[in-house]
Amino acid sequence: MKTPEYSSCTAKTAPEIPGITESTIIEYFTTLNAGNFTATGALFAAEGVMYPPFESGIVGTDAIARYLQQEAQNIKADPHQGIAEPLENGLIQIQVRGRTQTSWCSVNVLWLFMLNQQRQILETHIKLLASPQELLALRPEK
Repeated sequence: MKTPEYSSCTAKTAPEIPGITESTIIEYFTTLNAGNFTATGALFAAEGVMYPPFESGIVGTDAIARYLQQEAQNIKADPHQGIAEPLENGLIQIQVRGRTQTSWCSVNVLWLFMLNQQRQILETHIKLLASPQELLALRPEK
């Protein structure tokens, strides 16, 4: 089996997330921060869904990679801590709290992941942890 192209950077730049040892989640943040959105999308199951803030669900590995290419340039996700909980049927639910830095703001974030038995991401919900007033203040000026 061929080693994915992003695995060589993982050992050097992988974030340490207290409470999380699941390699898929560590790869998610590593590839996202490296701007390797094709590799990030490849972590999702074929039917996987990403629910970004203020957006409808993005379905499928290619669509997720395209969305990230358009919307996540120069993003820096900084996961601080996480909790993993095994569920029925071999599924794993993972919550990660941290911050995200963009070119125009920094905000607290909660990532909610659901992994299948193959450790692929079935879905992730990305929730901004800010009050409505704080979210309005984050809007970039036009």
